Amino acid sequence: QVQLVESGGGLVQAGGSLRLSCVASGMISGLRSINWYRQAPGKQREMVATITTDRTTNYADSVKGRFTISRADATNTVYLQMNSLKPEDTAVYYCNAHVGRWNNNFYYWGQGTQVTVSS
Repeated sequence: QVQLVESGGGLVQAGGSLRLSCVASGMISGLRSINWYRQAPGKQREMVATITTDRTTNYADSVKGRFTISRADATNTVYLQMNSLKPEDTAVYYCNAHVGRWNNNFYYWGQGTQVTVSS
């Protein structure tokens, strides 16, 4: 099992910044990537950013140039720096871990952290 704990959400005005953190613990051997997703009310969960073990990153078009994903291996922490926030970024943000083990893929989720951007 892998445990993921997110933090850093909150209320911010449009144009502001927040930094989300995701701390991974447990059986993280075989970790392939850590990913941030978000889900707004009435909408499907969508991928926001991903970072692999070799630090390859990928972003949703809607956040490119504004969000940056990074990782600190010493503390098993992945960050999502969010700048120039817009009201449409309002959502619950979830941390997700992709683990490859025993020729199977496993996906784990954190509990989520609320981000609210006011106009």
